[in-house]
Amino acid sequence: MKTTFIKSLVLLVIIASCKEKTKQVKKETVEAVTYASDVIPFFDHWKLILGDGSNAGKAIDYENKNFFYTVKDDNKDWVVFKAPNSGDTHGTSNNTRTELAQLKKWYPKTANDKLSATLKVMNVSATGDARVAASYSVVVGQIHSADGHENEPLKIFYKKFPGHEKGSVFWHYEINTAGDDNAGRWDFSNAVWGHDFSVVGADADTYPEEPKDGIALGEEFSYEIEVKEGMMSLKFSSEGHETKTFTKNLIESEYTTASHIPEQTQKLFVPIGQDGVERASAYSGEGLFFKFGSYNQTNGKSPEVNKNWCSGAETHDGDIQKQYADGNYAEVWFKTGSIVISDSAVSNKGYFVKND
Repeated sequence: MKTTFIKSLVLLVIIASCKEKTKQVKKETVEAVTYASDVIPFFDHWKLILGDGSNAGKAIDYENKNFFYTVKDDNKDWVVFKAPNSGDTHGTSNNTRTELAQLKKWYPKTANDKLSATLKVMNVSATGDARVAASYSVVVGQIHSADGHENEPLKIFYKKFPGHEKGSVFWHYEINTAGDDNAGRWDFSNAVWGHDFSVVGADADTYPEEPKDGIALGEEFSYEIEVKEGMMSLKFSSEGHETKTFTKNLIESEYTTASHIPEQTQKLFVPIGQDGVERASAYSGEGLFFKFGSYNQTNGKSPEVNKNWCSGAETHDGDIQKQYADGNYAEVWFKTGSIVISDSAVSNKGYFVKND
């Protein structure tokens, strides 16, 4: 009897020990999730807009495998922003985005605000119309107005035509149109490396010459944006490329009359009726805020609607997985990001109430 009891006790101990080891093995095989907020610790300053048009709020300890997650490359963690050619859009935009929008807005005249990032573009749309300037491009950083027409004094683009090894980086200034009618607004494009926005194909499937000083998919580059006392300063850098700097006055316009419209705009925007002029004070008095991510500029709308912004690209009727399967999306990986916000910044709640 005693021997039987001892044997039973030993058996129970062995079973319990095996169960504990099984638990330990299972526990050891579960990998900890690396969130975007672990890689770039500034996500409490933003709300995250996803490629389905939804607002995910503050993206702290958050991921969405369709649009926003992390990957490891060369033993470094990167934050992935992914947006299809077609999906539900945010606000009045024609284009999908997976993008951070700043929770606070600031005024250019009193600003002392900065945004910087290091990134690489991993994919732009596989389809589009080469005559349409926005085709095959993605915006990776912005300054947006929360007030008035909600125009954009800064958009930083990457664009690469199919078959090219290298793409172009350029930035835009959009006028803050005078008057109540914003239909005449237009952009002026500035080349950083490669071409500017206005360089397009002769027909839908013919591409311009590949830029010699361009940036390849998967090649890192950095931007720094500073707005201080009405002036916007930009710096672009990438290993093996010339560092470029630019400045733009955000509170005094240089485009107040038709005679001031640049030649680039005369050729690109005026023929389609976008021939407005800017208010003399430009963006003075309007709350501005940063955006950061992947704002896909290729869409499925017909070029007959707008030959600069409507790409006629493949969208598979909005099926996101089919678009991802054949390359009809924009994907941007960010390695670093930092933000400095002036003490005079105020809540940007009104923008989200209007656009969510």
